[in-house]
Amino acid sequence: MAILTTSTTATATPTPTATPTAASVTKNAAQSLLTSLNAGSGIDTATLVPSLVEAQFAAKTAQLNAKSNTITTQISGLSSLKSAISGFASAYSALVKGGTLTSQPTSSNAALGVSALTGAKVAGLSSTISVNQLAGAQTIRSTATGVDRAAQVGTGKFTLQFGTASYAEKTTGGTTRTEIDSFTPAGQAIEIAVNGADLDGVAAAINAKGAGISASVVTDSNGDAFLSIKGPTGASQAFTMTATAKSDPGLSAYNIGPGAGNTSVTATAQNAKLTVDGIAVERASNTINNLVPGVKLQLNTVSTAPITLGSTTPTTALSQAMSDIVETYNEVLSTLTEQTNAMTGALRADPAAQALLRSLKTLTLTPLSTGAAAGAPTTLAQIGVATNRDGTLRLDSAALSSALLTNSSAIETMLNGSADGKTGLNTVLAAFATAATSTTSGLGASQTRYTAAQSAILDAKAKIADQSDAMTTRLTQQFSSMNSRVSSYKSIQTFLTNQIAAWNKSDS
Repeated sequence: MAILTTSTTATATPTPTATPTAASVTKNAAQSLLTSLNAGSGIDTATLVPSLVEAQFAAKTAQLNAKSNTITTQISGLSSLKSAISGFASAYSALVKGGTLTSQPTSSNAALGVSALTGAKVAGLSSTISVNQLAGAQTIRSTATGVDRAAQVGTGKFTLQFGTASYAEKTTGGTTRTEIDSFTPAGQAIEIAVNGADLDGVAAAINAKGAGISASVVTDSNGDAFLSIKGPTGASQAFTMTATAKSDPGLSAYNIGPGAGNTSVTATAQNAKLTVDGIAVERASNTINNLVPGVKLQLNTVSTAPITLGSTTPTTALSQAMSDIVETYNEVLSTLTEQTNAMTGALRADPAAQALLRSLKTLTLTPLSTGAAAGAPTTLAQIGVATNRDGTLRLDSAALSSALLTNSSAIETMLNGSADGKTGLNTVLAAFATAATSTTSGLGASQTRYTAAQSAILDAKAKIADQSDAMTTRLTQQFSSMNSRVSSYKSIQTFLTNQIAAWNKSDS
């Protein structure tokens, strides 16, 4: 399936029928009356005047209409070319950005998930990682039993403080629980206001603050309500929460920190610990983007043995992309060839269209990468894209498969481009599209020129319309004056005829 598909639909526009005006109706009625009365010259001025005016400007009008039709066709052709080349470039750019043409990282163990970061190049990836400890978030729960979930806790403020903590197990009344043994604060303290709330209201106030900790209320099988609070992952994300001195005593029952007797640590704040190629490292999160270049790591569980990272080349996707490129190229070339045909092309004399055609024909020989290893391919022609005698392309699948077996990394670089975006097919197509649509020297400049010419034709047509109106008025006035004189002459003729007849009658 081609990367780009274009289609056009033409709809015929009906020719409007002229509606008679009041002036024309009156003029025609007057002419009919004069003719029926045998008055005036008997000339049908309602028909003669428009015919004379039309004959006067017919050649010029036909010439302007022909030019207008030609320019309209040229503008339509330009739009087709701009759409074709821009569509080719943008569709391929989207394909590259989708990441389907780049090598993907692999992991030998599900304990460590891997994926490529956007725009990253991971071909040739090789690394060994051990997951020794997952990052953890400090989680605290209240321990007091017999708490009614709907009972009011109190009004006041909690002071929230993040930092680092050490933990210790303590046994009280035969029950062993983990507590915060010591705490070193870091950063600014945060105040959380609570206004006469029950336990759910306390949790809501904590969550509404958006300070990085989340709270919920859990009811056990006995109906006792407990407050659970969880912070972000990482050793530096431990936290304390202490009711201020002016708060109701009920709030202090939910203090978190060293010496807080009514809360217990159910999970400690800690960093993820890994060994990467023999080097011990720590991170605050189980999702890591800054350890292996171009790779996002997702720590799922502690590993029991070193995990091997590698990469896999998307040979199927690369092959399909090459097939799509050839098919789309041929579609764009067909559009260009049609528009620039020396005999029938609307843009056969357009320099921008001709330049685009010449540029497109160099695509298979254009270097798509720089600094490639000796013998590595850098052009489409070197990986199985051949040119037919009519200029269209064909894909030699066997040659492409052979190139993918021996130079998959080089082909991947050609089709995806360099990390700086300065090389690659995507960059070359984008440059073609930019040059083609340029308003200085490309199709954009041609469109500006054609649009200006079309505007000039409209102005010329408007001028002819004004001249036609003036000539119509002048001829109408001249024929009206002539009709008046002829009517006068006929009146005199009638008088003389009658007088002569009377004289002849008297003589007899």
